[in-house]
Amino acid sequence: MDKTTDWFEHWFDTKYYHVLYDHRNDEEAEFFMKNLILFLQLEKGDRILDLPCGKGRHSVFLNSQGFDVVGADLSKNSIDFAKRFENRTLQFRVHDMRHAISKKYKAIFNLFTSFGYFDEDSSNIDVLKNFKNAIESDGHVVIDFLNIEKIKNNLKKEEVFEKGGILFHIKRYIQGEFLIKTISFKADNKEHNYMEKVHCLTLDKAKEFATEAKLNIKSIFGSYNLAPFDKKNSDRLILILQ
Repeated sequence: MDKTTDWFEHWFDTKYYHVLYDHRNDEEAEFFMKNLILFLQLEKGDRILDLPCGKGRHSVFLNSQGFDVVGADLSKNSIDFAKRFENRTLQFRVHDMRHAISKKYKAIFNLFTSFGYFDEDSSNIDVLKNFKNAIESDGHVVIDFLNIEKIKNNLKKEEVFEKGGILFHIKRYIQGEFLIKTISFKADNKEHNYMEKVHCLTLDKAKEFATEAKLNIKSIFGSYNLAPFDKKNSDRLILILQ
């Protein structure tokens, strides 16, 4: 891997990333989106930004519910795949969330632990500032993150499993303020080694980031059915910001 390239730029743009995570549940995703639509009182025709959108599964569903959706992602390969679903009210584009967003949206969805990728707190805060500047005056930002408190207490340090004919070797550990996952496997006659690294974002740290970005945390949930957040037991840390 090119040392000048961030881990997410390289890993997310490979075909192996999608093999490893092919188990993601569309029904669960749609259930979460429906709950957010109701809670945020979104109306058909509202503009929604899904960033990062991956291959577009959330964007496609949101568009099917009557919303004007833009899906954006740093991975050109993912966007090239998602573009097959485009229509008049569903567009996909390559975009780095560290860069300013040109249009305004009723809601910005940052889903499936897609925050906290960056080494410097200032970069994570800049992402929130970009989100803040791109929402309408009555709009919302949704950050869907893992619950690091529960992860720390139940960390599965190592596992080996087969997916798509590939034997994946996974290791997880905490290093400083980061949760790191290493992914090793052999495919296409080559040895591959990748890494995922996300900030150990606690609720307290999230509040600090939000304050710096001049965003207010309006609601905090711990699951896709929007149950209250419980530091010890919740699977997710879902923040609704305005």
